[in-house]
Amino acid sequence: MTASTDLRDDPALRFRPVVPRPLREQPGLFAFLKAARANPITTWLEEHFIRPVVAGEGALGRVTVVSDPALIRYLYVDNAANYRKDDLQRRVLAPGLGNGLLTAEGEEWRLQRRTLAPIFSARHVVDFAVAMNGAGARIARRLSRRDGTTIDVALEMTRVTLDVLERTIFTRGLSSDPDALGRAITRFLEAVGPIDPLDVFRIPAFVPRIGRIRAQPAIRYFEEVVDELIARRKALIAGGDAPADLLTLLLRAQDPETGKGLTDLEVKANIVTFIAAGHETTANALTWALYCLSQDPESLRRLEAEVDAATGETGDFDVADLPFTKAVLEETMRLFPPVPFMSRQAIAEDRIGRIKIPRGSLVMVAPYVLHRHRTLWDDPQAFVPDRFLGENRAAIPRFAYLPFGAGPRVCIGQSFSLQEASLVLAHIVRSVRLAMAADHPPVVPLHRVTLRPESGLRMGVAARR
Repeated sequence: MTASTDLRDDPALRFRPVVPRPLREQPGLFAFLKAARANPITTWLEEHFIRPVVAGEGALGRVTVVSDPALIRYLYVDNAANYRKDDLQRRVLAPGLGNGLLTAEGEEWRLQRRTLAPIFSARHVVDFAVAMNGAGARIARRLSRRDGTTIDVALEMTRVTLDVLERTIFTRGLSSDPDALGRAITRFLEAVGPIDPLDVFRIPAFVPRIGRIRAQPAIRYFEEVVDELIARRKALIAGGDAPADLLTLLLRAQDPETGKGLTDLEVKANIVTFIAAGHETTANALTWALYCLSQDPESLRRLEAEVDAATGETGDFDVADLPFTKAVLEETMRLFPPVPFMSRQAIAEDRIGRIKIPRGSLVMVAPYVLHRHRTLWDDPQAFVPDRFLGENRAAIPRFAYLPFGAGPRVCIGQSFSLQEASLVLAHIVRSVRLAMAADHPPVVPLHRVTLRPESGLRMGVAARR
């Protein structure tokens, strides 16, 4: 049964983004390593998009790829205790992100999760809508002033999401140039994103990796920025003059069970995670949404009508008034999920359905594959926001759509991110129309931890108001 069955519009008119064609046969070891290093999403096989479970031996050892919603639930919820973050992920991300919520394991992760969860409660997220609207209005003004010019949309989305972080995490501002921070994040992800054969073959960590060497300047920059942020904020807290933003909440947070706060290292790791991972995923979602809208005139018309009707007296938006805007973003994240694949390592031998899972082997759930799986979605390659409206949205199995993961380790900032993206997108669409530059090369997704357009996204700007 497919996830949605009432898509209404003419299939011949739907926009289908260009993506790498799945392989018909498993490549040899060196061909796989070369492709995985260049762009991992080019390594998926045709059978991954057809079969519910695919298991086999390869460069990464025994790997089981799961695309059955019921079995994904078993993996991420029913027997989640038997699966941990695998060594490859930790080797790639931990040097830059530290041992924060994204990379921590076991009791350390549980402590951090309990401590940080209240910060991202519905009440706090709603309170941040004012700041998000402010950032959205600011980029709308900036783009309106660029009427008749060409911009790099990916760069502009990086700027606006960093602006949101400044207004919500560290409201007294960054001491450094936000653009410099954005460039450092990009350099870090580009450096660590390619799969290193040394990690595949489990060569000890003390052997230098080219990617990690290239990432070191960005990592040092993160550390300098965050150290200064924490020092300045602690001084404000001591003086009773600290703003009630995420950074203050983070420094004051306590585990509701033990009363313990986070250590300085944990605070630092989580700030870096919020900046690097949180900002990057939202910026990419906005970039891909503007690309899809530029290729789908009918969806753009509907979105413009919605945001024009939803504008309040203050010029701000309420997410409750933007159902189609949210649907556009959800469909964008279906086609271009923020995290293209998630992997776990079996602690003990297990069985998923009829497939034996050896101890220590990898089990993958790949949202990029899952969201385009032919047994789960009608016309899976097409951009159809109506999938996420009304009865269609209710018909999507819970574990068929995982832009923010699932289970105990579901992204803690998903409500924050979706609210941010909805409000920012509404401000942009109300103010300008964006069209692809005539000489733009094909827009192809590049997997570098997250999914981004391989050649950026140059678009012409036309002011609407």
